[in-house]
Parts: sequence; C-alpha cells; structure tokens
Amino acid sequence: MASTLFDLSGRRALVTGSSQGIGFALAEALGEHGAKLVLNGRNVEKLDGAVAALREKGFDVAAAAFDVTDPQAIERAVAEIEDGQGPIDILVNNAGMQFRAPLEDFPHDRWEELLRTNISSVFYVAQAVARHMIARGAGRIVNIASVQSEMARPSIAPYTATKGAVRNLTRGMAADWARKGLQINAIGPGYFKTPLNKALVENPEFTAWLENRTPAGRWGDVSELKGAVVFLASDAASFINGHTLYIDGGLTVSL
Repeated sequence: MASTLFDLSGRRALVTGSSQGIGFALAEALGEHGAKLVLNGRNVEKLDGAVAALREKGFDVAAAAFDVTDPQAIERAVAEIEDGQGPIDILVNNAGMQFRAPLEDFPHDRWEELLRTNISSVFYVAQAVARHMIARGAGRIVNIASVQSEMARPSIAPYTATKGAVRNLTRGMAADWARKGLQINAIGPGYFKTPLNKALVENPEFTAWLENRTPAGRWGDVSELKGAVVFLASDAASFINGHTLYIDGGLTVSL
C-alpha cells in the first residue's frame, strides 16, 4: 500500500512568483501530489499562461495577480482567496529578484528594491496567510532561501544579505508560530537553470567555474527541487520547523 505521507489532496497552495522558473516547478510539484493551486505573479500575461499550462495537466489552478511588496494588496488578495476559494493550507514564498553590480557602486534604489522583493515580501505574505492558519491551528509555509544564505560571491552582496535574512526569518517564524500548529521551513537552491540565471548559464567561464566548484559537477534542473517542496508541505515534515534544506549538488559543503 502506498504511503499517504506525501499526499496533498484537498489542500490549497499559494505559490508566489510562480509564472515561470523555480516557482512554476514548485507549483507543478504540489499539483502532482494533489494540491489545489493558486499561482501568483505581477505579469498577468505570463501568469495566465502558467495557469493554462497547469490546467492542461488536469490540475485545479487559479490565478492571483498581486504585488508581493504591497501589504494592502496582499491582505486583499489573501482575503479573496480565503473567502472565495477556501483556506490556504500551504504557502510557498518564492517571489524574488537579482541585480548584480560592484558593491561600492551598487545603486541605492536597487538595494531598496531587493529588500522589498526578497525579504519584505516574505514577511508580508507570510504574516497575512499565517493569521488564517493560526486561527485553524495548522498550516505549512515554505520560504525560498538560497545557497547565498550561507555564502557570498562578488557583485551580489545585497542579494546575499536578503537571502541570509530569509533563512533567519524562517527560524523566527518557527519560533513564533510552531506552537500555534504551523510548520515553517525553507529551501536553499544552489545554481539552477532559470530565467533569473540566464546570463550566468550563457556565460561559458562561469559555467566552467560552477561545474568545477560543485561536487555534482553541473547546474541543477528545477525539477530537482520538486521533492523538497512536496516533503516540506506534507505530513512527512510534521516535526520539522525552522530548517533550511539546501538543494545544491553539494556546493555548500565543499571547499
């Protein structure tokens, strides 16, 4: 008899930044295990395309186009989902951005944008959703951190700062909300072939460096993140809280 530990049937998952790349793959994984999906993004055309693609696979999918850096818009959207569709049982905070520049020349407006998009959004969306989860005494939140939560590389110090903050905010959420029935954990992807990393993927010098630096010897494929998000969203992770699971081909454990 197959285990029901990873069965997400009857649960609803909101995945931010899920029009493409990692977010889309994570949403697809949750749908493959029975979850009803709510995809989020700001680009309505991309979002509608992602919804259509997952509906073609037979998944129950809805769209929620809102800006994850706008607390008022988030509150409205979460209330609309909860009242119009049903409880949000699983939240995946995936929305994020990257900008590269020498630290001494890093534009202040880009710094503020990174903070809003990569860390403030995680707090705003989690807080809005957690209020409902706390009232029910149950819920799963999966934040998307990074290997840069542990490491640094030239030209991305502000990104590293935001992802380090995601890791510690995940811990703080667990400290506050675990006793209220919530499980809050994070996934720390290594280097994956995504639109966000397009410039690096197409750079032969960087790819050669990455292949030599990573014990697995290659870029990751977004499909290799699916098992982690299903695990952390499922009953299999019922006593795991505040943990960051690195999916990185061994990058963070090797010099």
